[in-house]
Amino acid sequence: MAQAKTTKTEAAAAAAATYTVDQLAASKRYANRRDLIRALLDSGKRYTLDEVDRLIESYMKGQVK
Repeated sequence: MAQAKTTKTEAAAAAAATYTVDQLAASKRYANRRDLIRALLDSGKRYTLDEVDRLIESYMKGQVK
């Protein structure tokens, strides 16, 4: 029986699921950050969880003017 081989990039792309802003705002993971999610992210784009976590972290470490 032949087994299909996947490359590292195919495996990484499959593992990195993307979500819309509405999906992220409705998730339990970001329940306490819904307003921040809607303010930071563009509604037309899709984001991975790592991207969202990095954006939130950089915003929270930002300087107050």
